Amino acid sequence: MMLCGAVLSVAMSVLPAVAQEAAKKEAPKPAASPSQAVLDQWNDIGRKLIAMAEDFPEDKYEYKPKPEQRSFREQLLHASDSNYFFTNPATGQKMPTEEDPSKNKLKSKSEVVAFVKKSFADGAAAIKAKGDSGMSETIVDPYGNRQVRLGDLAYELIEHSGEHYGQLVVYYRVNGLVPPESRPKK
Repeated sequence: MMLCGAVLSVAMSVLPAVAQEAAKKEAPKPAASPSQAVLDQWNDIGRKLIAMAEDFPEDKYEYKPKPEQRSFREQLLHASDSNYFFTNPATGQKMPTEEDPSKNKLKSKSEVVAFVKKSFADGAAAIKAKGDSGMSETIVDPYGNRQVRLGDLAYELIEHSGEHYGQLVVYYRVNGLVPPESRPKK
């Protein structure tokens, strides 16, 4: 019995080294191109917010943790409206002139879901159209009165969406729900 334990112990200590040697023989995967890296992050946060928009019960879409805060619906619309602060300049359009133009227009869950999907699809299309060289183009950010690279602006909006994703996780939890991303994977 002790011999079996000793053999098993030696095997367990050797296996990681063998796996590391095998991994060293394979060439590492190349880094994503600059535009592909932006696109991957853009699509990832978009996927998470779309899943929430589709999943959250419609009868709770107007839920607010406190009266002065945005509702679940307004949070989604704010994040989606904000995407156009990247998409518009990336596609040669003017920056949006108001913060949340859709919040008084889109009321039903189906309208909100469609808009969240559209805002992320529009941004993804702009990133693809710009490509690597386009992500290095600079624009003047009228709100910060500074020059900014389009890729950096995209990352700012990705971060912004991530912040709202975190807030929406709280909306789920205080309603006794589990966000889609936190559920066990099948």
